[in-house]
Amino acid sequence: MNDDVARTRWFILNLSRLAGVALVIVGLLVTQGAITWPLEVGYVMILLGMVDVFVVPQVLARRWRSPKE
Repeated sequence: MNDDVARTRWFILNLSRLAGVALVIVGLLVTQGAITWPLEVGYVMILLGMVDVFVVPQVLARRWRSPKE
C-alpha cells in the first residue's frame, strides 16, 4: 500500500467521524426545538450520528487492515 491510499483512508475515517458529530448536533437541535422538524427525526439523527462516530470507522478500519503475512 502506498502513502496516497493510506492518506485517503485516514481522511475517510475522520470525515466519517466529523459527519457523525454534525449529525448528532443537528439531531440535538431538532430535539430542543431550534429546528422545526418532527421530534422523531431528531432522535433518529442522533442515533445514526452515534453509529457513524463509533461503529463505521471501526468497520472500515477492520476491512482495510493489512493482511497478516
